[in-house]
Amino acid sequence: MTEENTKIQATPVAPASATPTEAPTSAAPATAPAPASAPAPKKFGGGKKFGDKKFGGDRRRNPRGKGGRRPQREPQEFDQTLVQLARVTRVTKGGKRLRFRALLVIGDRKGRVGYGVAKGADVQIAVSKAFRQAKKKVIKVPIVNETIAFPLEAKFSAARILLKPAPKGSGIIAGGALRTVLEYAGVPNISAKILGTNNKISNVKAAFKALEELSLFSNKK
Repeated sequence: MTEENTKIQATPVAPASATPTEAPTSAAPATAPAPASAPAPKKFGGGKKFGDKKFGGDRRRNPRGKGGRRPQREPQEFDQTLVQLARVTRVTKGGKRLRFRALLVIGDRKGRVGYGVAKGADVQIAVSKAFRQAKKKVIKVPIVNETIAFPLEAKFSAARILLKPAPKGSGIIAGGALRTVLEYAGVPNISAKILGTNNKISNVKAAFKALEELSLFSNKK
């Protein structure tokens, strides 16, 4: 056999075509199962709040009254001050009896003033009794040009006082129980002096004696 016969004609063999692969698809990530939602906490009374209308009340309700304001007190006719409070004892057959004595001055600061002295087993009782007495002894003080009309002197027991007119802007120049009486009488400018004892009850009575003389003089005019 010759070489030509032994040669096998090699025919080119085409390589096997690769099997076409599909393009990779974007796979969705696996999602975890949603956790079970926790039950909502129950409200007290099934969602009803205290003060709610459904609960039997009204939040806007106010025990003070309509508008939420406190009821206004009626204005008092007189201002009052306790000038003296003393404990007094009385010796009886069964022993000592303790009581309280109150000296009270009232006034409207517009020309009316009064005083009262009373005793009671309790402080409150003594003050209330003195207030009732003071309302019965109210006098009208004449004020001329924001002061008194003329100077005068008054005496009661061991007490002696002097009252004098004062110019505008002076105020009340006085001390002790006498100043309290003039303040509640509403005299803007006056000068006063205590010349006798310092007993408060005597000085208050002397001051009212002087103020009564002023009112009598103005009534005569």
